[in-house]
Amino acid sequence: QVQLVESGGGLVQAGGSLRLSCAASGRPFSSLAMGWFRQAPGKGREFVVAISWTGGKPYYAESVKGRFTISRDVAKNTVYLQMNSLKPEDTAVYYCAADSRGPYILSYGVALDAWGQGTLVNVSS
Repeated sequence: QVQLVESGGGLVQAGGSLRLSCAASGRPFSSLAMGWFRQAPGKGREFVVAISWTGGKPYYAESVKGRFTISRDVAKNTVYLQMNSLKPEDTAVYYCAADSRGPYILSYGVALDAWGQGTLVNVSS
């Protein structure tokens, strides 16, 4: 079973940057896909990005393409989300997720193997 712990959220002005981290533990990761979702106040959960643990092309939501970048440090069992050019509409609780069925299935956010507890990102205008 996989456990995920996010960190790195906070308050930032529009146009600024933040980097979120997701530390994974509990099982071998070579077969996992990892990703990020977010949920804004009063809205449903939204897919942000997913990647295979072994690499390959990430899947990005259109709303974050060109601004957000996912990366991973295999040695540290950690996935990162670098967020640049932040906008007030990026304000949300960001959740890390993992699933053994690959990044494409992960992007649907249904019955995933593991979720983190969430970290709040607040972008002020």
